[in-house]
Amino acid sequence: MKVQRLTILGATGSIGVSTLDVVARHPERFEVVALTGHRRLDVLAEQCRRFRPRHAVVGSSDDAGRLKAMLADIGTEVLAGPEALCRVASLPEVDAVMAAIVGAAGLPPTLAAATAGKRVLLANKEALVMAGGVFMNAVKTAGATLLPIDSEHNAVFQSLPADFSGDLARHGVRRILLTASGGPFRNTPAAELAKVTPEQACAHPNWVMGRKISVDSATMMNKGLEVIEARWLFDATPDQIDVVIHPQSVIHSLVQYVDGSVLAQLGNPDMRTPIAHALAYPERIDAGVAPLDLFQVGQLNFERPDLERFPCLALAYRALRAGGNAPAVLNAANEIAVEAFLDGRLAFQRIAVVIAATLDAVPVAPAADLAAVLAADAAAREVARVFLPQ
Repeated sequence: MKVQRLTILGATGSIGVSTLDVVARHPERFEVVALTGHRRLDVLAEQCRRFRPRHAVVGSSDDAGRLKAMLADIGTEVLAGPEALCRVASLPEVDAVMAAIVGAAGLPPTLAAATAGKRVLLANKEALVMAGGVFMNAVKTAGATLLPIDSEHNAVFQSLPADFSGDLARHGVRRILLTASGGPFRNTPAAELAKVTPEQACAHPNWVMGRKISVDSATMMNKGLEVIEARWLFDATPDQIDVVIHPQSVIHSLVQYVDGSVLAQLGNPDMRTPIAHALAYPERIDAGVAPLDLFQVGQLNFERPDLERFPCLALAYRALRAGGNAPAVLNAANEIAVEAFLDGRLAFQRIAVVIAATLDAVPVAPAADLAAVLAADAAAREVARVFLPQ
């Protein structure tokens, strides 16, 4: 068995921690070459001590100095900054890259991994949301392998034919159904949403996630971003992608075929399942996840999403249909609005208002290369801040 050598971008976040949990269960299969983190130096240092990577990357030179002192006795090279992220994502000796940095900061190193022809385990949404055309072109040109980590896209991947080549109609697929839990406010009276606190928004009923993605789940922007991702991953049109609310989070997504069949992937809500699937693909390995007990689940429910309650989902479809730089503008405005909400500067219901105003204000333009994407991202952030309470 060939040992797979890994770089894990975003090792201290929830996906990174879950990835290392799976890796630790199979030391004969995986070797960690590089780990990256942002500010959680204690966690990163502990991970480095356990997995002994050759390289560790942090955000700033000051943090690099602190981490270097913490790891002085184990020989891990400590680097800092965006260029270092791109370097460890494209190291010649690395076979696969777990791309799990949250936000636009994860785009350049994820693109670097694709350009280097790596096996890219994609958990970073922004690579496809902001720069879907650019990223997929890099994957194709370099011959990279792209495996989705989001539970929904991983479920679609598993439910498509093994020889799927990017043409849904040719493979007899009618549509993709992305499931959504509905988040913590699925049944909250609309009048009470104005008083939602960050703590309430981050209390997801089924999944354990970071604060930003938890808020995105509460607004259903997370599902909107996943719709945009699905467009690029599976070469789908907006009309071929539907969202269905499924509160139990047992069915992770479905594929409907023209013959009337619907194939789905089921499992307990634990990110180690899609992570293990992608790490070992096309084999299957133990992920440390408890088997699904259908008798305990009892029943499965489905609802149509309420776009008045969840306007962010409608905004994501709007940006996808507009094309060009619109998805990058949507993503940037959402990051600014969510940050303001988590800081207590913006009401929960105003998140969608800020995003819509930004989409209105920034003209749609082509996004043919990374420079154009990053320019749209910067412009949208500047505009979004204008719409925040002063």
